[in-house]
Amino acid sequence: MANLTPTPSTPGLHVSKPSPSAPAQGSAVCHCGATATATGDAQVAALVKGYTDNHGPAHHKEQGR
Repeated sequence: MANLTPTPSTPGLHVSKPSPSAPAQGSAVCHCGATATATGDAQVAALVKGYTDNHGPAHHKEQGR
C-alpha cells in the first residue's frame, strides 16, 4: 500500500484509527504551506474541521468567488 501521509508535494488530509480502542491520528498539509498533526479522536475531528473550513477545499471556494 502506498504511503498516504500528506507532504508539501502531495498536500491533503490523512486520518487513521488502527482499531476501535486506539486513538485516531491525523495529519494535514495544505498547498499554502500550513501543516498540522493531531492524536486523539476529538483532536483529529478538530483537525479535519479546521482543514476543511480553512485550507484545502476552502482555498478552492475562495478562487471561485
